[in-house]
Amino acid sequence: MTDNSADALRPDTPLPSASNGSTAGSGGNVADLDAALEQVITAARAHLAAVRAADGERDDDGVWNAYVALNNASHGYDELLKDVFGEVTPWDLEVISADDIDRAGIVTTLEPADEVGHDPHPRIVSVRQRRDYRVPSVTALLRVAADGRAPAADGEVLEPIDTVGEAVLELLQSGDGSLAMLDIPELDPLDGVVVVTEVVAALSTEDHDGPDAAGAFELAGDDRAVGRLDERTLLDTEDSRHPED
Repeated sequence: MTDNSADALRPDTPLPSASNGSTAGSGGNVADLDAALEQVITAARAHLAAVRAADGERDDDGVWNAYVALNNASHGYDELLKDVFGEVTPWDLEVISADDIDRAGIVTTLEPADEVGHDPHPRIVSVRQRRDYRVPSVTALLRVAADGRAPAADGEVLEPIDTVGEAVLELLQSGDGSLAMLDIPELDPLDGVVVVTEVVAALSTEDHDGPDAAGAFELAGDDRAVGRLDERTLLDTEDSRHPED
C-alpha cells in the first residue's frame, strides 16, 4: 500500500486543551480553541488531498492516516469547545490510533447479500432532497466562500466567485458535498422537502446532461414514491435583521 497523505497534520499531533478551572471564554482558552479549529481545517484538507491522491485505491495508508488525524482533531476541538463554552458540535467521535485500531471496524465494504428466495421489492432506494436558503448578505456569502476555498494547485488559476450560486457550489465542493456544508450564518435555511422513492434502475450521471440534471429527479414508469418529509423552518422570511445587498 502507498502512503499518499499530506504531512500537514500527523495522526498523533497533540491538540491544545483547556486548563481546569479556567473561565469560559477567556483569552487564552479562546486562542487554544482557534488553534484547534485550524487543526480541524488543516486535517480536513489533508484528508481530501489523500483521498484524491489514492484515486480509489482500497486500504490506502495515506487515506487511513489522514482519516485518523481528522477524527482526532475534530474530537479535540469538540472537547475544547465544551470545556470553554459548554457547547458541542454535531460530531460524536472518540480518539483513535493509526497503529492499534482495526480499520475494518471503522470503514467497511458492503458485500452483496445472499439471494434468499424472491424479493418483491426493488433493490434501489433513491433519496431526493431540496432545501431553499435566503441570502442575508451577498457580500458576506461571497467572502466566506472565497475564504474557505482550497489553495490553487501549481499552475492552476482560480476563477473569481461572482454569484450566490457559485458561492454555494464552492462551499459544497470545499467539503464533503453534503448540505451540512451550508449550515453557516451567511445562509438562512428556508423550507425543504425530502422524497424517498424505490427505483428500478440506479442513477447514471452520464445520462443527464445540462447543469440542472432535471431528468435525474423524474420518476420512471415503474418507480414508486414511498413518502416525503417536509422540513419546516422557524425563520421569519420577513425578518429584516440582516441588511440586503
